[in-house]
Amino acid sequence: MIKVSLFNQILQLIPRDIFNKLVSKHSSDKHSKGLNSWTHFVSMMFCHLSKSSSLREISTGLLSATGNLSHLGVSRSPCRSSLSYMNKQRDATFFKDLYFCLYDHFAPSLGVKRNYARGIKKKVYIMDATVIPLCLSLFDWAKFRSRKGAVKLHTILDYDTRLPVFMDMTDGKTHEINVARETSFPSGSVLLMDKAYVDYAWLNVLDSTGVFFVTRLKDNADIEVIESYITDVNQTHILADQDIVLAGYKASENYPKALRIVTVQEPDMDKPLIFLTNQTSWTADTIAQLYRSRWQIESFFKDIKQHLKIKTFIGTSSNAVLIQVWTALISILLLKYLKTKAKYKWHLSNLVGFLRINLFVKIDLWLWLNQPFIKQSNAPPNTQLKIF
Repeated sequence: MIKVSLFNQILQLIPRDIFNKLVSKHSSDKHSKGLNSWTHFVSMMFCHLSKSSSLREISTGLLSATGNLSHLGVSRSPCRSSLSYMNKQRDATFFKDLYFCLYDHFAPSLGVKRNYARGIKKKVYIMDATVIPLCLSLFDWAKFRSRKGAVKLHTILDYDTRLPVFMDMTDGKTHEINVARETSFPSGSVLLMDKAYVDYAWLNVLDSTGVFFVTRLKDNADIEVIESYITDVNQTHILADQDIVLAGYKASENYPKALRIVTVQEPDMDKPLIFLTNQTSWTADTIAQLYRSRWQIESFFKDIKQHLKIKTFIGTSSNAVLIQVWTALISILLLKYLKTKAKYKWHLSNLVGFLRINLFVKIDLWLWLNQPFIKQSNAPPNTQLKIF
């Protein structure tokens, strides 16, 4: 008989030696005011998995599970003031490093079959950013517009794991390209991005370092076609495949080499899409498939906003917001690991919802994941009297 809750068994997936090494490295238990790093981490994980909307709900929610706290490695439920103080004072870099250590630990088990461009053996990264609106009077450091505040999460997703390998948070005014210019990628990798990242000087840097990119051509781009290629008659969605050079003075100076554009008519789009790339050997359909896979990062943003506590924050300082963001990424990492290893074909939304209901139920985690529903017999009970 299982004597610990599902929440406890999920926390047991985290190697404590990794956690303790990070505590020592960051000295994160120094001046902890009675709330050590593990209790703080458990509280934030409870915030996301239970979708608690305030410090009070976290505190009282854990307090209601008094008999289970010792199994969670927590001596007592943290009070609101202690949680608020630690969210402000404990460096969010600790939770950032914890996420990447756990990512390295679980990544070999998270690889999924690619939906598009399966023949590409290179590492594929997807770059994009999402805006989270905030109240400017409470988050005065998160400048966006004159009367509105916001933070922007700049994210790079690994196409194979569907999880971030890079994340940076800025105020809402910071343009995506400013963060992109400071980021480097391994030679031979493939980068997918939308038109917001089309900066020809930066694209030239990517090409010179051996990075392939696929993006969208800007509507006002001045180009000169060098050569047009015959497309496959069986691929009617491919309208054109051409080599070009940039004709504008400034653009041609920033990117003097030849580029390739592929024009594609998607069935659900009114206008054709024009993709821009420095890759010349792949087929036009492969280029189109690669850009189609860029939608994975949009799905990721949707998942963390819908299923975790990421659209509203329980602290108002930038450090508190970052702690909530990084613990949300740890939560989605563990949820996707459970989803991948379970025999039952879970949808992420169902897994999160069912787990929220059963968070403190004492049942074997893998038994529950593999068979969440009790099978009932369809045969009616035999109530007919036997006459002798």
